[in-house]
Parts: sequence; C-alpha cells; structure tokens
Amino acid sequence: MEAAYNYPKYKFGAKARKGMVQKMPNVVRIFIEKREGFNVEARQMLSDLRDNLGLHSLKSVRLLNRYDVEGLTTDEFKRACNTVFSEPNVDDVYYETFNPGDGWRMFAMEYLPGQYDQRADSAAQCVQLLTQGERPRVASAQVICLQGHISDEAFAKVKSYLVNPVESRIASSVKPETLDMPIVQPDDVRRIDGFIDMTSEQLEAYWGSMGFAMSPADLAFCQSYFRDEEGRDPSVTELKVIDTYWSDHCRHTTFLTKLNNISIEEGALSSVIEAALSAYYEARQEVYGDKKDKKNVTLMDMATMGMRLLKKRGLIPDLDESDEINACSIEVPVEIDGHTEKWLVQFKNETHNHPTEIEPFGGAATCLGGAIRDPLSGRAYVYQAMRVTGSGDPRVSLKDTMTGKLPSRKITTGAAAGYSSYGNQIGLATGQVSELYDSGYVAKRLEIGAVIGASPKENVIRAVPQPGDVIVLLGGRTGRDGCGGATGSSKAHTSDSIDTCGAEVQKGNPPTERKIQRLFRNPVVSRMIRRCNDFGAGGVCVAIGELADGLRIELDKVPKKYEGLDGTELAISESQERMAVVLDSKDVDAFISAALEENLEATSVAVVTKEARLRMKWRGDLIVDISRDFLNTNGVTQTADAYIMAPNPKAEYRTTVPAGLAIIPVEEAFVENLGRLEVASQKGLVERFDASIGAATVNMPFAGVYQLSPEDGMAANLPVLTGETDTATAMTFGFIPGISRWSPFHGAAFAVTLSLAKLAAMGADTTRARLTFQEYFERLRNAPERWGKPAAALLGAFLAQREMGVPSIGGKDSMSGSFNELDVPPTLVSFAVGVMKASQVGTAAFQKTGSLVAFVPLPIDEQSRLPDWKLTKKLFEKISSLVTSGAVRSASVVREGGMAATVARMCFGNKIGFAFHGNIDRTTLFAPLAGSFVLELKEGDGCLDGIEYSVIGSTLEEPAIIIDNCELLLEDLVDRWMKPLEKVFPNVPNEHAYMPTAVPLYKERSVSAPSVSVAKPRVFIPVFPGTNCEYDTARAFEKAGAVTDVLIVKNLSAADIESTIERMEKSIRASQIVMLPGGFSGGDEPDGSGKFIATTFRNPRIADAVADLLQTRDGLMLGICNGFQALIKLGLVPYGRIVEITEQDPTLTFNTLGRHVSRMVYTRVTSVKSPWLAGCEAGDIHCIPVSHGEGRFYASEGILHKLAANGQIATQYVTPDGKPSADITWNPNGSICAVEGITSPDGRIFGKMGHSERRGESLYKNVPGNKNQHLFESGVAYFK
Repeated sequence: MEAAYNYPKYKFGAKARKGMVQKMPNVVRIFIEKREGFNVEARQMLSDLRDNLGLHSLKSVRLLNRYDVEGLTTDEFKRACNTVFSEPNVDDVYYETFNPGDGWRMFAMEYLPGQYDQRADSAAQCVQLLTQGERPRVASAQVICLQGHISDEAFAKVKSYLVNPVESRIASSVKPETLDMPIVQPDDVRRIDGFIDMTSEQLEAYWGSMGFAMSPADLAFCQSYFRDEEGRDPSVTELKVIDTYWSDHCRHTTFLTKLNNISIEEGALSSVIEAALSAYYEARQEVYGDKKDKKNVTLMDMATMGMRLLKKRGLIPDLDESDEINACSIEVPVEIDGHTEKWLVQFKNETHNHPTEIEPFGGAATCLGGAIRDPLSGRAYVYQAMRVTGSGDPRVSLKDTMTGKLPSRKITTGAAAGYSSYGNQIGLATGQVSELYDSGYVAKRLEIGAVIGASPKENVIRAVPQPGDVIVLLGGRTGRDGCGGATGSSKAHTSDSIDTCGAEVQKGNPPTERKIQRLFRNPVVSRMIRRCNDFGAGGVCVAIGELADGLRIELDKVPKKYEGLDGTELAISESQERMAVVLDSKDVDAFISAALEENLEATSVAVVTKEARLRMKWRGDLIVDISRDFLNTNGVTQTADAYIMAPNPKAEYRTTVPAGLAIIPVEEAFVENLGRLEVASQKGLVERFDASIGAATVNMPFAGVYQLSPEDGMAANLPVLTGETDTATAMTFGFIPGISRWSPFHGAAFAVTLSLAKLAAMGADTTRARLTFQEYFERLRNAPERWGKPAAALLGAFLAQREMGVPSIGGKDSMSGSFNELDVPPTLVSFAVGVMKASQVGTAAFQKTGSLVAFVPLPIDEQSRLPDWKLTKKLFEKISSLVTSGAVRSASVVREGGMAATVARMCFGNKIGFAFHGNIDRTTLFAPLAGSFVLELKEGDGCLDGIEYSVIGSTLEEPAIIIDNCELLLEDLVDRWMKPLEKVFPNVPNEHAYMPTAVPLYKERSVSAPSVSVAKPRVFIPVFPGTNCEYDTARAFEKAGAVTDVLIVKNLSAADIESTIERMEKSIRASQIVMLPGGFSGGDEPDGSGKFIATTFRNPRIADAVADLLQTRDGLMLGICNGFQALIKLGLVPYGRIVEITEQDPTLTFNTLGRHVSRMVYTRVTSVKSPWLAGCEAGDIHCIPVSHGEGRFYASEGILHKLAANGQIATQYVTPDGKPSADITWNPNGSICAVEGITSPDGRIFGKMGHSERRGESLYKNVPGNKNQHLFESGVAYFK
C-alpha cells in the first residue's frame, strides 16, 4: 500500500510513540484512514462524485477522520489510539499531520459550532470509560482527498456538494491551541423600549426586522395587550415566546383560520362535493346543537368533525380521552397467558418537512425522534414505526437541480440515513418504508414518521397539576440547535432560506431517548408522573408552558450543553431528547434517583402556581410574565374564503393507463410498467431500517423465501414484558399523489379507503379501525382557490369517515409546502390502525402453485367517482374474514402500477409464477385502481360469492409470468423492477464475498463442563449507552430458565464510571454467563462498532473477572451483533481470552453494500463444537433476523483454515437448501467464507451476527424457515 501511494505515513510505530512521550501538546491531532478493502465509504463517495457531479477524471477518493483531543496524558492518549480512535487490523493512523502527496487535492469539513457531533461525543465518552477520569474534549472532522485532474471549479463544486452550510463548514487545517469553546457572557435580556407607543408604520418595520412567524396583525395585538393590560414594554424574550406559542407549528394557526365562505366551482362532479359540504354542516348541527354558531368553520373543524360525529353517536367506545394530549389513544383488551389486561395503544404521525429539506440527516432523524416522544410522553413504550416520504426524482443530476435547493438524491439518501440511524439506534422496529415520487415534492420534501406505542392502562396516571407541583426536566441538555424550529417551519421559504435556517434544525441523540423509554417503562416511575410533555416545537416555553395554567420557570436551572446561552435561547431552544414531567413534590427525589439509575440527568426547573401566568426568570430578572388568557387566544383570528375547483371526470387519474403503456404490446407494457419510478422496487431503501428489533414483528417488510414481495402494511405483537400474547396491532397508510392532484376531494376519500383496504388484506377488522391523518399543503396565502384544496380534501376525508364508520382520532398538519412558486401536491395521508391476532395476519406473497387468483374491484359509484360506501364496507369485512379464516392464502391491494404490478410483486417473494387467463383490459391491468384486491384462493372461488370479482389466472411452478401467450421470466422482471433506483439505493455491491475454501461440517461436540452445576444459571447483561437488545435478550434467557442480571452502564461522571466498574465486576463474578447484547453502543462511534463495550472490558478489574469466569469457573459468553463486534475486538473470539489486537487478527467491518442491512437470513450450523449449539445438529438450517451495518467477517486465509479445522466456524450464511453463498441475496454483508458466527477454541465463547434472541410465536411468519436455534436453552442446559 505504501508503494501505491506516494505520501509520508506516520503510523504509531516506535518513533511516533517516542516523540509523543517526549512532548505532549495541549491538543493532539490524529488522522484515521480505513485501509484498502475496508474503505467502503471512500469507494461510495468516488462513485457518487463521478455519477452526480460528472467528475469522470476523478481517479480515487480517500477519506480520513481527523480528531483533535485535549485533556489526556501521553499514556492515556496512546491507549486510546489503538482501542478507541482506530483498530490495528482495519485502520492506518497518522500523527499530527497528513499529506496525501502529489496529484491530490484535500479539504476537511466539520460540524458548525454548537451542532451535535455524535462521533466526537462518543469518542469522548469512550475514552472516559478507558481512563475512568474526567471526560476529555474531542473535536472531529472528515478529510476528503481527491486524485485526478480536478480543476478549481470542480474542486469548488465538490465542496459545495458535500458541505451543507446549514449544519457544517470547511474546517481549518490549523490545529487549535485549545478545544475550550470561547464563552461570551450574554447580555441581559433587553426590553423593547417604546414598543407600546410605536405607530403602525414603526410596528410594521419592527415586524419585518425580527423575522417573526406571526403576522403584523398578531404583533399589533401584542402591542395592545402590553399597553392596555400590562402597562409596560415587553422583553425580547416575551415576543419570541409569543411568536413560538402562536406559530402554525404549535397552534395550527392556518387550520384554525375562520372560513367565511366555502364555494364550489360548477362542474360535472360538483354535486358530490356540495353533498359532502352539506353533510359537514349537518354534522356540525348534530354535534354542536345550539352552540353551532359559536364554533367557527375552520380546516381544523373539518378535520375533527368525523371523529366528533361518530363519538356523539356512541361509535368510538375505545377512545381514551384526557386533558393531557400526547397522541391518539385507544383502550385495548390484551390477552397475556390466558388472562386479559386493559392496555392503552397510542399512535402518532409527525412530519419534519422543512428541517429535512434543508438538513436531511438531522431533519429526518428528529422527525422520528419527535414522533416517538409524543406517545412516550404518554408513558407508552413505542415498539413499531412506519416511514412515508415524498420526493422529487432522486435520479436528477446536480446540474438540473433548482438554485437554492439541495439535489433530490442528496435529500432522499441523507434523510433515509438520518431516520434509519435514529430508529436503529433507539431500537425501534420500522415495519414499513415507502417513498412517493412526485415532481411537486421538489418544492419541499414530505417526511412522515408514524409510530405505535402501548402500555398497561394502570401505569398511566393522568392528573391535573396542582399548585406546588414540581416540573422536572429530564434527558438531554439545551443548546442552540433548534432555536426557532417551530417558527421556521411555519414561514415561507425561498432560494435564500437555506443560508439562514441552520439553527432551526434540531439534532437528535437516540441513546438518550432510549434511556427515557427504559425509565418510563418502569411502572413505579410511570405512576409518579401526573402529566408529561415532550420537548418538540417551542422548547421550554411550550413544553413546560403547556403543562399548567400557572408556572414559574427558573431558566438558570435548565441544564446546558455549553455556556453562553441567553435567556431567550434557553426559553425557545428545541434541543431534543428532553421531557417535562409534573410530579408531586414528595416524589421528586425518588424520580430523580430513578432517572440517575438509567444514566439520565433530571433537574427540577419549575413549579406550578395558582395564578394563571407564565413566568420565566433568568439571572434574577423576570424576563417573561404573560397572562395565560392572552397566550391562549393564539393571536388574532385569521379569516379566509375557500373556493373548491371541480375536478374534470375525463382526466380522472385512478382510471387512466399511464402514458406509453396503452399502445405497445401488452407484454412489453407489463415489463415497462415495473420500471416506472412510481412502481420500482425500494428494497435497497427499506432494508436500511431495522425491522425486527423488539422481537415483536409479525411480518417482515418483504415476504417470501427471496424476500421480494412488499407487504401492504406492518404488524407487531404488543410489547408485553412477561408472558406471551397473540394480540397485535396493524398499521397501513393510504395516499396516491396523482389522484389528489386530479381532485383533492377524491384523493383524500381514496386515501382513507386505501388505508382501510390494506388493513382488510392483512386480516384486520376495518369496522374497528382508527385513523390519523397527515395533511400537507402549499402555503395558502390569501388565495381562495388555494384554500379550496385542503378544504376539499378534508371534506372528502370526512365523508369517508362518516360512511365507513371509522374515525380519525388525531393528525398533524403542515401548511408550508411551497418554494418560491412551486407547490407540493395536495397531500392527505391516511394512517389506519387495527388490533388483531398476530397468528391471523395475512401476507402479500403467493404461497402455493396451482392456486386460482381473483381480482376484486373496489365498488365505485359512477356518478360521484367515489367508492360505493355500503358495498365497500361489506367488501372489506368479507376480505378480512377470508384472510383470517385461511380461505385466502395471500392478498394485496392495487395501487400505483395497477393490478399487473400487484400480481408481479406477489410472484417475486417465493418465485412462484403466474399465468393470466384470457385477455384483460389495460385499464384493469395498469391503472391505479386504488382499493381493489388481488387474492390467492385456497380452494376455488366459491368463497367469493356475494361480491363482484373475476378469476384472472392461476399460480405456476415455473418462475415466469405468462400474459397474452408470452412468457416473461421472473428473474428478468425482478431485474427491471430493481433497476430504476439501484444507483440511489443499491442492492448489489461492487464487490462479491470471497470464498477461498469450503468449510466442512464439524460434528464433534465439546466435552467441556462447568466446575459446578447450577439449576438456574445467572446471566449478566450489561446495557451500555446505545444498547437496544437487552429486553429481547433477557426475555430469551428467562424463558430458557435462567436468572438475568441487567446492569445499566452509567457514565455521566467519573464517579458513575467507578461505581459501574465496581458493580460490573461483582456481577460477572456472581454469574455463570456473560451476555453482550446487540445495539449501537456509543452509536457505533467513533467510526466503528462495539468500542464502548470492548473498552470497558479491557479495564483490568473487568478483564480479571472475565478470566476467572472462563478459566476457573468454566463459564460461558455469548455476543450477538454489537456483542460479537465487541468479542472480536477483545480477542475473546477466536482466541478465548482478552488480547491486544494486531494487524493480522480477524475482524468485523462495514458491509460491502456500504449501508445497514435488515432482513431474514438462512444460516447453517457448520460446527456443533460449542455448548451453545448443543440443541442443534451439524447441517441444521435456521431462518434468523439480521440487522447491522458492520457485520462483514474478514480474516486471512491462514486463520480461516485454522478456524475451520478446529470447528470454530460455527455458523454460515447459506441458501435455503444449505449451501454457503457469496451472493448478496443470501450473504447480507459480504462475509468471507459466508461466516456468520465463530467461537473460541473450546466453543464456550460464541459470537454471531444473527439475532437469535429475536424469537417468538408468529414472528416473521411471512418468511418461511425454522427460527429457533435453541441457543439459550443450550446455554442454560450446559450448567445442569
């Protein structure tokens, strides 16, 4: 390698170390680079720059992570270099300076000051675990080196492409003298002298200078209040707080605008919209009675009228209501081990459209974080998520990107990385991911996160806060990130916005939110909470300000990330992972103590007062003192008119065959249809998201042996801590942009219908479904025809709710979908939630050959072009019953791509072919007849009596689709389906796994036995910051008969670390098994997984306890995923003891795909030497979930041969028939020799990537295979 690159290299050899010993500067700098073969990210960037910037002269890219470190001794830094910052068998290290040599151009980029840098933070935490001293200061940057003929213009283009000014900047090459942030003491909060005496012209000018989201009329209203009621000028903080409180994001200002007049354009379909408007007015009369005239007609009233009407009629008996508004909440009976408990199921959808548009990673990450916190603040444990997004074509090149916009590809890939990173780290199963492509989303991206949580009802206490109650701020600290987020997302956006919005983007810290989830899952803690609010939009002033009418908030007590924040910033910052909790004063100490046990900070910052005023004090100055009555006005009531345009029935999107498919031969049209962007496979996107964490997922996102049939929705068992349940929730979404563009009214009605149809296809009872809506529209301004779009959509949704008897019990509106003159398509996404038995959940993959297949059209009223509601309701009930009874083997709902694409997708999962019978018209084949069904029938079509249907064909053993006497091979169809997005979301890596040798089955079992037999062995399970598999792991061991000892690793202070080490040593010495569970310890940072765990276990006291367990007491160790990564970094596998790692040692590194991979894999038990595999036979094949970004096993051929000969290659990735494979279809990470798990020489230490602990009845049922390896039973039996 040194010969290949002509540059000076300063590794940490003897000379470098000697120099460091002689003199250690205050700040020391190192550069870390992945070696050739491990530099996956660099190779991906090379491809990206060539493809998207057209830099074909670019020959090579090198990436280095640069760390500046302060606060360590020479010896501490030396130890950190080879354990924390780098890995000897993967990385090259350069000390102080780095020069790539001639022919290279180089620059570095870093986060803006104050932005959260997880890599630097994790590095500092990890080093502190190593030293057990004070936490050092660490700053990180990424160095990019380019080789080739790179002009100055091209170099500038690369910098502009890679550096998003909202979050990052070009980093200086000069090493700083110190990493201490310069602290500038902020000035006192000033009063706006003369505010109450300003003329209207002066007030207008002041409004323009402050960048307020509120209107000039609102500011004038504030002036009147402070002049007439307070008799004083306001502080800057007060105006900023009011602006935040009244923002559209926090107070739904647009949705609460009074609609004076709603009119409808004359047209062929006007009458159906007029009828819906009349039905809405009638519902208002029924719901409000004599108070109707006091209730304004608003978009909000339209959005909630369906629920209000059905509630008035007594049709929502399961609705859980309280003054504490956190999320949609329903009461559900849950059967656990034969007895029934009352649970609350809470669900919520959240958008971060504006933040994701300007900073994709952080915006999307905090979209999910915010969605989680809503039900979490309601004390629900959030266990499954769905992601629905809208994007422009991500294949558009940079040169064709609009000025002032990030490229669609950069937005969509960055957002996917951010959302998946957050969800994967916090340990939330993402059951469905879908991206909708429409040119309108170039205006502003759609980024929705929808989540479901649940908890026993008895654990949720909702009480009215009383004077004297204390408010505790829990979780993360406060910084400048997110300042103005609520108001920022409410403003108009133009070409200049990206340069001014940086501070508005929140930054996520998923390990902290995971700790809050653990804390709130404790019933003792949960029952202390009288009321809770999450820190989303608005920060302290809203999150705490909404908890009670009277509050006194001490801003000086708010924990800060760094000094220098002024009172206004402390009041409005939207720093993430924080909760405001109302407690009885007698419970405060116990609550804070419980939080500290979960490694969480908790601080009393406010008290509830009798007087209904919001007061905030900073530096002894009362900077906010506002009456609750004034705040609750939400500003001046706005008024508008709405004019609804009548849709043209001749342009109806739902029944239109896509352009180009109407005239070419039908077999060609079938192939081309699959290659349309709206239809193309998104498997490379979906698999970034962990779908199996929590051991509750009923169906994986893709069904079948080949995992290629996308499911219509997601389902998961409720998250019971003990016992077994068959009670599951199912969630689907419905929305097709093209229908809504044609008619927002019909688009919303069909969104509801489609979401319910998908539930029916899964087997859920749609009559008991509950909905939540996501509305996303252009800025409405003062244009009645623009107001008419959301008004029409909400009327369509109202009509669907009323006619189907299914209410929307919540939702989220976002009304700023415009960029200059470009608007998003009218968007109303319907999310449907149902409760059903996990064992009865259906699938969308064909199951058998020789089955008849039927097409069932959605009943349509031809006059209105809407569903025939009575027949539709009857149809959905029929489909649901057929799925749950087993009369229908598989079912899927038609959407974009029509029935043709639906049939193809159903074929792909199990490679079951299909033959169409007779000629089928092209509208039925290719039009998006949303809400229609394709059904695989078990025993003929007699079960479909009473509904309209047609038998369209039958399934075949031959892997092909036969249409119009033409045979289309499934393999070719899959390729066409996968191709459009392959460069954006790759499924095939640039390199294949290396298979240097065949590994024979090893059938000789270990003869080792423990020194002492134990009836119930004790299992020690450490939970590091970022660990997320501890619940699944403990449950698996306890079910096998073990006793678990779960220890939360605390590292908030040096004293916490010392206490943790002491407790950890005692626990290991008292246990028979040490289990290292999966997760993202330290967020898999700095630039490598398992470092937190490995660093801690190298502590001499811990290492000695482990040696005693293994060498004296004949104990066992198991590491899964992140735990396996730690075992191999310690040398415990393959060597059986903790050793110093060298360049020659095996390792686990980044997947060849360069991304996280979540799917089911088939693994073969290759060796039964390990006691952990005593319940298996050599050659047994299992179907196991994997979810990792760094699972590629690598070792030299010499080591591989030794491992194989000694029976240490325990498990391998194989095809379903048991053949070890290099193919990415079966070998998900590109592991050499398809190695999935290895052991120590005697087999007592086992490390593996597959999540064998994620098991249970009815899990992953849409992917066939044996899912129980009996690992945990074998480990327990070893001691008997």
